[in-house]
Amino acid sequence: MNKDVNQLPQKASPVLVKQANIFADLPEKLIEDFQQEFQLNEWNKGEYINSDILTKRFFVMIEGQLEIKQANPETGREATLDMLYAGDCFDLMVLLDDQPHDVIISPLTQVKLLSVKLSTMRHWLWTYPEFNQQFMPYLAQKMREKEHQASNLILHDVPTRLSRIILEHINKIKFYAGAKEEEHKHHLVNGLNDETLARMTGSVRQVINKQLQLWKKQDTIDKKRNQLIIKDLEALEKEAKYTHNLANTAISNLKPNNGSNKPTNTG
Repeated sequence: MNKDVNQLPQKASPVLVKQANIFADLPEKLIEDFQQEFQLNEWNKGEYINSDILTKRFFVMIEGQLEIKQANPETGREATLDMLYAGDCFDLMVLLDDQPHDVIISPLTQVKLLSVKLSTMRHWLWTYPEFNQQFMPYLAQKMREKEHQASNLILHDVPTRLSRIILEHINKIKFYAGAKEEEHKHHLVNGLNDETLARMTGSVRQVINKQLQLWKKQDTIDKKRNQLIIKDLEALEKEAKYTHNLANTAISNLKPNNGSNKPTNTG
């Protein structure tokens, strides 16, 4: 059943608004003013969301995991454009050019979001310099992510692309299960099955599964259904072939220091 937005009875609070990266450091008074315009929405896993809603409202993720993808109608092949987590916003493209965006919005888990009228979001950007200063670095970050995504597809093989994707998303999925003394070396990537990883990597499920099984045999990872447990972070980083610090910044705080430090979630 088609559904644009499922509105919950709760109203957005300043605490919820501050969970978004682009609002987090704004003055409290401004956040309180902004929160009056937000609605609290909830989408269920696998639910169909009409992309027309992106021309009407701007969304902020506060909980869950959501995939933005496109499909070739002739072949049925799909490609992931973006993977969104708590704190992320969308759709930046429609916000900037006011044109429809033909995408598939796919909740991978139950998702909770804040939404605001697109016209209101634009008004905020043009009216409040302090908000614009928060928004521009986030926009640049997303542009860099797209640049890395494009260059990885062209310049690197599947093992390198796959290892980079896993490393980049370790710190975005804030979850760990296991013995406390093993926390410094076990990192759980939850909810990314072989098909999803294939879309993100620009490959096919069979190739991804073969590579994951090889890493499992090498004891780099452990694979259970839709979960990847990273057992050897250094081996995965070596596979990623990073040549500069920027691409690896997101996971730099996950490395142990003489075995004593625990991973730090930087969001």
